[in-house]
Amino acid sequence: MAQKFSIVVPVYNRPEELRELLESLRLQSYSEPFEVVVVEDGSQKEAGEVVGQYADFLDIQYLKKPNTGPGDSRNFGMRHARGTYFILVDSDCILPPDYLHMLDEALAEGYSDCFGGRDAAHPSFNAMQKAISYTMTAPITTGGIRGGKGPQRDFQPRSFNMGLSKAAFSRSGGFGNIHPGEDPDLSLRLVKLGFTIRYLPQVIVYHKRRIDFPSFFRQVYRFGLARPILSRWHPGTGKPTFWLPTLFVLVTILALALPWVWASALAWVPLGGLVMYLVLIGGTAAWKTGSVRVGWLATYAVMVQFWGYGLGFLKSTSFLTFSNKKPEVLFPGLFFKP
Repeated sequence: MAQKFSIVVPVYNRPEELRELLESLRLQSYSEPFEVVVVEDGSQKEAGEVVGQYADFLDIQYLKKPNTGPGDSRNFGMRHARGTYFILVDSDCILPPDYLHMLDEALAEGYSDCFGGRDAAHPSFNAMQKAISYTMTAPITTGGIRGGKGPQRDFQPRSFNMGLSKAAFSRSGGFGNIHPGEDPDLSLRLVKLGFTIRYLPQVIVYHKRRIDFPSFFRQVYRFGLARPILSRWHPGTGKPTFWLPTLFVLVTILALALPWVWASALAWVPLGGLVMYLVLIGGTAAWKTGSVRVGWLATYAVMVQFWGYGLGFLKSTSFLTFSNKKPEVLFPGLFFKP
């Protein structure tokens, strides 16, 4: 049977996480047929049993391959998918019941070869997940695009909530082997090929992000490493805002050091500004979530986010500026071998 949507999900050692996603797909209000393509990316803890439990409820393909990273796994899934559109979500996402219905309505208003929505925290998420989600999506951090509701210029969908047409996948070749950064890289290549990208704010996923602060730091640090590489690959796409986390790191160091070296009341101004900003983060997070605990955790999460990304961005920029080596040689941990 012809299908409009193929949901493509790479999974690596997370069968129970996948169960929640498949359950949310089972509960979709969308009445038309759609398929689910689960790609096991060389997992030691496979999800075959979980997938089998949903075989009677979903039109589902379960594909297995060696570990070559999420980008290559998505490409593998799209090559085997039958739908007109390939919808990409991560295994740590939960979809609202009207996700496909809202997506279908949005696409009926205007065709697009590439599109994406935003992410949010589900009420059932724990305080850590809500705090990290807030810092990753709040307009007063660097997450305004993913958390915003208005029109977005130069929008680059993220692969936890992204769609591609068959034509866009065929012409672009899909994702590259960098990770993270494979999704903005694909978006930039699609624009060069003449495809349009739409932001669909009404199409939301609940992104669970089962991580703690140390792993969150490692994640955003890698994001920071990847961004200057993308700017080098795609000249003219770098923005001054990419430097904001690094600037935050430098201002924080200045704010902490200045009172020790300058005996003046003015020396405390940068530190006062930093404290006020963190109070604003904590207050708005607590107000939005209705939890003081989430507010406290959000102040720490934003420090982790800015320091991780800022240090990674500074390191990558420095290495790329003063070395003639290719990014794959300088940062081999960012690149999977297909």
